[in-house]
Amino acid sequence: MPPGKVLQPVLKMKVDELFLYWLSEASTQRMLQECLRRIKAPGRDLPTAGDRELPGAWPAAPLAAPRPGGLDLAATPGPGPALPLGAASSPRNAPHARGTRRSAGTRVVQTRKEEPLPPASSQSIPTFYFPRGRPQDSVNVDAVISKIESTLARFPHERATMGDMGLVAKACGCPLYWKGPLFYGAGGERTGSVSVHKFVAMWRKILQNCHDDAAKFVHLLMSPGCNYLVQDDFVPFLQDVVNTHPGLSFLKEASEFHSRYITTVIQRIFYTVNRSWSGRITCAELRRSSFLQNVALLEEEADINQLTEFFSYEHFYVIYCKFWELDTDHDLLIDAHDLARHNDHAISSKMIDRIFSGAVTRGRKEQKEGKISYADFVWFLISEEDKKTPTSIEYWFRCMDLDGDGALSMFELEYFYEEQCRRLDSMAIEALPFQDCLCQMLDLVKPRSEGDAPGGHGPGILRNTNVYIQTYTALYRSAGTEPNLKNVHLRAGRGGSHLSSQHFERLRRADHLSAADSAGTPGTVRFEAELSPVEQKLSALRSPLAQRPFFEAPSPLGAVDLYEFACGDEDLEPL
Repeated sequence: MPPGKVLQPVLKMKVDELFLYWLSEASTQRMLQECLRRIKAPGRDLPTAGDRELPGAWPAAPLAAPRPGGLDLAATPGPGPALPLGAASSPRNAPHARGTRRSAGTRVVQTRKEEPLPPASSQSIPTFYFPRGRPQDSVNVDAVISKIESTLARFPHERATMGDMGLVAKACGCPLYWKGPLFYGAGGERTGSVSVHKFVAMWRKILQNCHDDAAKFVHLLMSPGCNYLVQDDFVPFLQDVVNTHPGLSFLKEASEFHSRYITTVIQRIFYTVNRSWSGRITCAELRRSSFLQNVALLEEEADINQLTEFFSYEHFYVIYCKFWELDTDHDLLIDAHDLARHNDHAISSKMIDRIFSGAVTRGRKEQKEGKISYADFVWFLISEEDKKTPTSIEYWFRCMDLDGDGALSMFELEYFYEEQCRRLDSMAIEALPFQDCLCQMLDLVKPRSEGDAPGGHGPGILRNTNVYIQTYTALYRSAGTEPNLKNVHLRAGRGGSHLSSQHFERLRRADHLSAADSAGTPGTVRFEAELSPVEQKLSALRSPLAQRPFFEAPSPLGAVDLYEFACGDEDLEPL
């Protein structure tokens, strides 16, 4: 074939087929091995035609009939089998052309000396990604293990129970309330105790693979095969906190409330830590949060209510009491009608529909039944109470983002503002036109660029979010109904472990009197001065007589003990 000419597809397939056939012959394999041996030993002379027959050369054969496909392979002699490009000739008919050319003399095959390659550029870049923490050279693993072994040797049969894990946690250099994760991480829940050999093997592995507190905590609580924490992984840890923390000692006689408190704390943890909304807390998210610092404070702070970010019992009490008021049938599920009664029907019906649409809730069963669970209500109430946190902003943004494109258009804003106007009209209050409201919102948000205008601003640029979100989502008819959990100071649990059926009612009355006193005190500032356009219309109707505390005043039947008889776990009275 003339040089430079490209074979046709059909012809190339035939050539490849014949080449593979030639390559599979035993004589070809022997010839290739001989060539490789000569390359490895370049000092030896190559054989001539008179020495012996070249391995791999085939005897000549008479001309054969033309092969199908239009190519007469036997008619055109080609190069020998040592040249793959000349394999178009039939392996059975090829002449001894290679042996004739090699008889001209001897030559030495020189090997090319390979020059050392320059080092890769990645070798000069230091490691900067440490998913399990930056390794520390100062950690003496053997010294830590020796200290743990000496601590476990004090216990009978060198086995530590759950009550002994406090000393073991200190020997490991961990906060006191890591004792639960350490116990369960070593498999103590199966036998009721942990042997020294099993615990040392577990902790040595953690020290070698996990180099900071976040990675160690995740490794202790995570399920096998995972590198993240789900909600159920926190239950053993929090149950130990409930059982042993002095600030929760009064709950020992009310074990039916343990699950409610644990559920509340877990939801608050995921609300703050799990910024990805994935339902899985990774080492990176735990490392960026203040959760482990709060776990360390559990040992130092005897009053659990001082740890307001996650573990406060008073905050749990407020959330659960509000849920109890809305859940009329006490099945731990509330529907849209129940949620509409929140804060005297403050939340608009369109926003309630968005909450039940699944935009901010999880659980297909509850969504199918048109209800939300207590766990979802915790997210709702925290977002309703403080609209300035990143999770709260994203919570309401997801509700307002009808098409899910990550931006709020003026059509979506107008959709929610229409209901606000109708509600003001029903109260004989002239509503602010949407165009004027939009201008005020632009001044409030202060977009940095033209792309941040109402046609496309996202949750990251919102400032003064409490006013902005409230304009489109809620209408508070009086200042007292506006949620403000930070100003609610309940005294549950501070008077000891005594619990009675009248405890909730006394707290309601005390908070009602406290709110009335603060409302009449000159100079008391309870709410922010800046109001939304909707609230500006309602400000003229507000008066001290119209203010109401977060908990409604008790009815004349409030002194009646409605829970005199025994009730099941599904019908729990607030403490």
